[in-house]
Amino acid sequence: HRTEEMDMEQLLVRRGQPFSVVLQCTDHIPRLPDHQLNLILHLGKNNEVVLKVSDSEQDHGKWWFSQRNAQGEVMLTLHSPADAPVGLYSMTVVLLSADGQLLEQTKSQTFYLLFNPWCKDDSVYLPSEELLQEYILNENGILYQGSWDDITTVPWNFGQFEKDVVDICFEVLDNSPAALKNSEMDIANRGSPVYVSRTITAMVNANDDRGVVSGRWDGEYSDGVAPTRWTGSVPILRRWSEGGGQRVRYGQCWVFTGVACTVLRCLGIPTRCITNYSSAHNTDANISVDYLFNDQLENVSEGRKDSIWNYHCWVESWMKRDDLPEGFDGWQVLDPTPLERSDGVFCCGPCPVHAVKEGEVGLKYDTPFVFSEVNADLIFWIVHPDGERIQVSQNSKVIGRNISTKSVYGDFREDITANYKHPEGSMKEREVYKKAGRQVGQKNKDPGQLELFIKHAPAIHGTDFDVIIEVYNSGREDTDAQLTVTSNAITYNSIHRGECQRKTTSLTVQAHKAHEEVLRLQYDHYGACVSEHHMIRVTALLQLTNQDNIILQEINIPLKMPALHIKIIGKAIVSHKLTAHISFTNPLPVSLQGGVFTVEGAGLTEAIEIKTHGKIEPGQAVTVKFSFKPTRAGLRKLLVDFDSDRLRDVKGEATVIVRTKMQNRNVGLH
Repeated sequence: HRTEEMDMEQLLVRRGQPFSVVLQCTDHIPRLPDHQLNLILHLGKNNEVVLKVSDSEQDHGKWWFSQRNAQGEVMLTLHSPADAPVGLYSMTVVLLSADGQLLEQTKSQTFYLLFNPWCKDDSVYLPSEELLQEYILNENGILYQGSWDDITTVPWNFGQFEKDVVDICFEVLDNSPAALKNSEMDIANRGSPVYVSRTITAMVNANDDRGVVSGRWDGEYSDGVAPTRWTGSVPILRRWSEGGGQRVRYGQCWVFTGVACTVLRCLGIPTRCITNYSSAHNTDANISVDYLFNDQLENVSEGRKDSIWNYHCWVESWMKRDDLPEGFDGWQVLDPTPLERSDGVFCCGPCPVHAVKEGEVGLKYDTPFVFSEVNADLIFWIVHPDGERIQVSQNSKVIGRNISTKSVYGDFREDITANYKHPEGSMKEREVYKKAGRQVGQKNKDPGQLELFIKHAPAIHGTDFDVIIEVYNSGREDTDAQLTVTSNAITYNSIHRGECQRKTTSLTVQAHKAHEEVLRLQYDHYGACVSEHHMIRVTALLQLTNQDNIILQEINIPLKMPALHIKIIGKAIVSHKLTAHISFTNPLPVSLQGGVFTVEGAGLTEAIEIKTHGKIEPGQAVTVKFSFKPTRAGLRKLLVDFDSDRLRDVKGEATVIVRTKMQNRNVGLH
């Protein structure tokens, strides 16, 4: 049943696949027809649902069992239907006399029944062992961050087979509003991966219910854990469960995604983490993102603003969609980040990826929202003092880029943009836009005489670096213009944390020549307001003198972070002590305080914190060491995060091959 890695205390089996239990008899084996054995299953926290298991396969799609007698024992083989509700079952064997009198019964035994992607008749069936090794069985993953042209990686420990995790996953389902309101109906629906996965996307965020993680994006995390500090799902799920269902503070999109992936893989639904770069968050469902600026290049969008997130993470889960017309099985988008309400609740999906690609925005769930995340047009407006709005530019190519997931073949990126959209500008793409009921924007008019480009030198956190704005004049006449350049510290989801620098220059660009303007970004300016996502946005606005024509360009610059170095001392053997040395050098020109390392790894160690003492001066190296005993064999990853007052989200990882016992000889490969 491929559950041997999971919690050793509990029997865990997958639906649609037989399993056997042995009944030991103290006297003699009861003989038919004098006696008969019955098997009763109870399901639900309070045993609300009772199932009598038939002793023959009469009704297809029902539970049944067969029995074989041996020396003083009876082997009972149970067959579950491939659409049985997942959950915690308790099983009782009853011995009846020929006339139906109860003679004896066993103490009830419990087992968990999970989805079975190895079973052809299960609606989560995925016919590839290679994919299942990754999307069900891999406890380590990579989440992609950064920006579309500078992609960075963060290791994540899903830990779906760690102790207690399966219990907590079902606890999450049991705490959903539907389960608390009518548990019998909820249990009946738990055979459907569509229902279960939609419930999980609502329950991973704590916006409407007794959900797991509370989202926060304003930089104030002192009453909880900063989202960037988490390195895996297990400490979050345990904290939620131990706190009696109290929300865990705080998460952002990749944290919600990591936790949802853990729960769905644990339940047996093949799941992978996705990052969409330049992801549109469209608040008014018009499939365009509107940015409003005044004449001074200050953002004047009011109320709930449309925005483009540098990246946004969600999960895809693999399932059949019997609730939809044919052709929409396979990968489904599920987004647990609380962005917009769906049926009155903060959840999103499952939405078929194929429906997004084909513009079938009428199919459930939440397809218009996901379509907009990967396809919206970006429109810049200038708002004059009298309130008049002028559309400056419309760009249909910047949103939904480099859609990424971890490859099943190793720790590298697979680009899956083609699953979500047809090639930009193709005929097919235009057809899809029309089908989605959206006005196809005019192709961007010929670039005027002037063009604007932004380039930058390597941007290392803690250093000063140059940003170069190039204005190119392709016309035959010299042109006068005014160039305004600003740099802002932003979060990954486009919240401005403060302006770093601003520069306005009047210039004359000669015909067929380029003018370069250099903006030096100094740590003294950006260090005080840079967000925990270490991201600088440079915006350039070029206004032609005596014309209403305005050109706008923007670039997001992720600042390069230092690496943590991890050295493992000793032989990696189950239950034998290993020591890890973790070292870090402060790259900033200022001292750091409150330094803390967080370490965790599925099969290696539970999450622990190691604090540093005193200040870490500029250029100073710090080394900490800690010991642990691996609990499970195989390829394992140790993940480390460093966090302090002025520098956050510094990550490192080490791969360890853990063996079950000492081996003195080399092992040959077969």
